[in-house]
Amino acid sequence: MQYASYLSERVTPMRDNEVVEIGPEPLSFAEVIDVARGGAAVRLSDRAIAAMTGARARVDELAASPVPAYGVSTGFGALATRHIDPALRARLQRSLVRSHAAGSGPEVETEVVRAMMLLRLHTLATGHTGVRPSTAQTLAGMISAGITPVVHEYGSLGCSGDLAPLSHVALALMGEGQVRDRDGERQAAAEALKRAGLEPVELAAKEGLALINGTDGMLGMLVLALDDLTRLLKAADIGAAMSVEALLGTDRVFAAELQALRPHPGQAASAANLRALLAGSGVMASHRDDSCTRVQDAYSLRCAPQVAGAARDTLAHAATVAGRELASAVDNPVVLADGRVESNGNFHGAPVGYVLDFLAIAVADVASMAERRTDRMLDVARSHGLPAFLADDPGVDSGHMIAQYTQAAIVSELKRLAVPASVDSIPSSAMQEDHVSMGWSAARKLRRAIDGLTRVLAVEVLTAARALDLRRPLTPAPATGAVVDALRQEVAGPGPDRFLAPEIEAVTRLVASGAVVAAAESITGPLA
Repeated sequence: MQYASYLSERVTPMRDNEVVEIGPEPLSFAEVIDVARGGAAVRLSDRAIAAMTGARARVDELAASPVPAYGVSTGFGALATRHIDPALRARLQRSLVRSHAAGSGPEVETEVVRAMMLLRLHTLATGHTGVRPSTAQTLAGMISAGITPVVHEYGSLGCSGDLAPLSHVALALMGEGQVRDRDGERQAAAEALKRAGLEPVELAAKEGLALINGTDGMLGMLVLALDDLTRLLKAADIGAAMSVEALLGTDRVFAAELQALRPHPGQAASAANLRALLAGSGVMASHRDDSCTRVQDAYSLRCAPQVAGAARDTLAHAATVAGRELASAVDNPVVLADGRVESNGNFHGAPVGYVLDFLAIAVADVASMAERRTDRMLDVARSHGLPAFLADDPGVDSGHMIAQYTQAAIVSELKRLAVPASVDSIPSSAMQEDHVSMGWSAARKLRRAIDGLTRVLAVEVLTAARALDLRRPLTPAPATGAVVDALRQEVAGPGPDRFLAPEIEAVTRLVASGAVVAAAESITGPLA
């Protein structure tokens, strides 16, 4: 079994004038990241245009028919029993978008909105929604011009898709509402479209529904989380290796033959990382003789690959689900290849919501173990010769005492964020939508959890680096030493107490950016 096939997709910066082509084929993880985080432009392929043209012809037939068709000539949700007069159908689509653009609360991050826009565009490009190619072209133009609709934190129940968030996008497509331009300036959508040379869309039959009836927001946040956690789980292994070294632990428990007795692929990958990171350590070599009387390390050291490995396997499962979703066309109703237009339940967010919640559990546990290792380095009863709290003059100085408090506060918050959102359901739309996924909520709390994990790992790495400096003249492994050197470009080494918050923020940036992983990999080569 190969560990997480999506890891083979290396995301590289977009080259000047490079454009991601969107067709009916599944999107890749790299394409989503390039557009969401790299600001890449997009264009629709010829296959996408052909698929949309054919499906639109079928929707136009239904719109002209006296037989009611949901989403084309009827109301929506609990109001689907009303057949709408043809003269009112343009108003029907506008009213749908305006009424559903009911979000509230803080603005959602630009990268999330761009991911959501891209994923909706992809579903349109499959030809299963029945929108006109010109409507999809305008959405593509907004993405390429860096126009990001203002979307709010609250409003999605994750069933019938992310209705409110996507409605704010559709509203901007109509030239209404607020957006931010490429420079982050907030302005009226109509003005931003005009500056980009785009005409507002006058929605035709079914188009309003097709633009808002998808799980694109929660899926976009899942793909972004996969990108983040791929990097952070490597950082977790680096922090663990540095802590094992600083605490005079043993690396024998990470031996491949021991890990093979329990053949989880993530565990094997994590243990291999630990072996590579600790190779050549002078600190480890200093206590391999008979003078060391400890036969076992604490669980937070000894079981590091079991926990980080389980998190990796959870990540791999989430990537499998995300890959299937990236190959999906989520809308209701859909236009099938034989021309039939059928209602369905594919807009339900359960598959995505479950893995978002699952990842939040893994994040909380990885952070919890990292905090325990940090605490051991600060306690003279367990740190094997390090000064209390790694202070320069314990009593006068407090060292990293309160940095661990910060970790503990975050870990406590992560445990609350690990409570699943997907087990909740509040019926809506007069009981027509009587079971919802809450997948958007699961995604929002996972983003907060990932930020917390980044900070917890930063404190561990910062503390372990200080501890390794205090072990000198014993030398760390080349890989962990490279991480210490990278930190020392931003943060001074041991000494009297100083303002600690900026140092934690500096290392948090190094962890989040991948600089900590890059420093280690400059010695080990690519980590798993």
